Amino acid sequence: MRSRLGVLFGAVAALAGLVSVPAYADAADGYSDIRVDIAATPKLDWADCDGGFQCATASVPLDYDRPFGQKIDLALIRLRASDPSKRIGSLFVNFGGPGASGVDRLRQRAERTWIFSPELKARFDLVSWDPRGIARSAGVRCFPTEAEQQAFYAARPEMPGDPSGEAAFYADAKQLAAHCQTQAGEILKHASTANTARDLELLRRAVGDPKLTYHGISYGTQLGAIYANLFPGRIRAMAFDGSMDFVGNVSGHGDQGTTVPLDSRQDVPRGIADTFEYFLQQCKLAGPKCAFSAGDPRAKWEAIVAKAKQGPIVVDGTSYSYSAIVNAAGDLSIPSGYADTATLLQKLYDASSAPAARSAAVAGEPYLNNRDEAFNAIQCADSVFPRDPAVYSAAAVTEDQRVPYFGRIGVFDMMSCAFWQPTDDDRYVGPWNRKTSAPILVLNARFDPSTPLHGAYDGAKQLARAQVNVIEGSGHSTMFAISTCAEKLKREYLFTGVLPPASASCKVDAPPFG
Repeated sequence: MRSRLGVLFGAVAALAGLVSVPAYADAADGYSDIRVDIAATPKLDWADCDGGFQCATASVPLDYDRPFGQKIDLALIRLRASDPSKRIGSLFVNFGGPGASGVDRLRQRAERTWIFSPELKARFDLVSWDPRGIARSAGVRCFPTEAEQQAFYAARPEMPGDPSGEAAFYADAKQLAAHCQTQAGEILKHASTANTARDLELLRRAVGDPKLTYHGISYGTQLGAIYANLFPGRIRAMAFDGSMDFVGNVSGHGDQGTTVPLDSRQDVPRGIADTFEYFLQQCKLAGPKCAFSAGDPRAKWEAIVAKAKQGPIVVDGTSYSYSAIVNAAGDLSIPSGYADTATLLQKLYDASSAPAARSAAVAGEPYLNNRDEAFNAIQCADSVFPRDPAVYSAAAVTEDQRVPYFGRIGVFDMMSCAFWQPTDDDRYVGPWNRKTSAPILVLNARFDPSTPLHGAYDGAKQLARAQVNVIEGSGHSTMFAISTCAEKLKREYLFTGVLPPASASCKVDAPPFG
């Protein structure tokens, strides 16, 4: 990360009356990012925006090296605490991605009691926002119109199942990077999670909370970890939900940054494989409730992929290639969808082979949904990636040997970053262990294919004060590993700032097949 402005600059500016530097009694190691301290606190004019929600816009610096320079607007939403007499403050929520609209997701999920119980909503204003680069907040848009965006995505080659598909896949990834570089503008140079963490500090000040109370889900844990190390003394409570290996995500361990694809170095494939084994076990136990349970589900799966390697398999008029089948089988983040996955696998097992088909493009403009474009812009800004396509070709072979079927998912899922050119010099690369003013609660399902439990343990060890409590079951974060017990653990911690016992664990409310 580029060297921060000196303390002398902040002091001189304050004495000159140019800025108002907030006075903080940082209870941790005293570190804070001076560029944010001298930036103006946004003024929020909240207005009703349907469904009981309020919306506002926050003006923040595009470039924190120039805190008084060009501004961008961030879109915010909040749901006020239902019991003002017991209100603690604001609970900032990042729903992950990166690329997901926090405004939309809070609207969609505020009533999900296994995430936000009535008890929790009584005492906190729920606040979320579209982080920079996403949707309404200076969104990264790599195409002039939605029609062009959708036409490009509809024609993309799928993840290569063997070396014959790699050249086209690499060329397409390079083309997306080029589209973004040409079209998206200055936001690409300032899209890092570190700058979103700086934005979050300004938003905390804007709502008037003395310290931050935060619930970060999936990628939101990466944001939380960076905030915790940029502003270690300004944390009231932080819950990390479906957590990550922060070093692995940003730079890799040792020389991995330039030699190992990102999700491979976090060993996401092992998380997928472990969850798939759990899926097969639960399917067998469920009997007729699982459409794939008859016979030996493991042997049937192996028969499906062997058949798919010979050619696509047709189900209900749709052709499924080997790559499509592996991706469908590995898409196990949402246990409520396991029954549909089992039904598809049984149909694939029973079906014949036939040529593949392409989906049609969707027209329409302008567009708000830029999730994939924002994902690439943020992830490519945050992390170090191998640049040589030959590294990915070699890793596809070795990873498929190490983790059969699912190894190459971790190799190819962020391929555009190999060709990405814009960089954010203010991205965060550590340290990760600054002592925080509050301990951090980490919740993770035992079988999470997106943020595996081993990564949550690795990330917690990198932080100064963090504890992992396990949810016994499957699903990606408590959005999908539905557990009333885990919500209670989380809310009691958020109320008090006191961690639950280290030995405390929770079960999911129901098994995946009912």
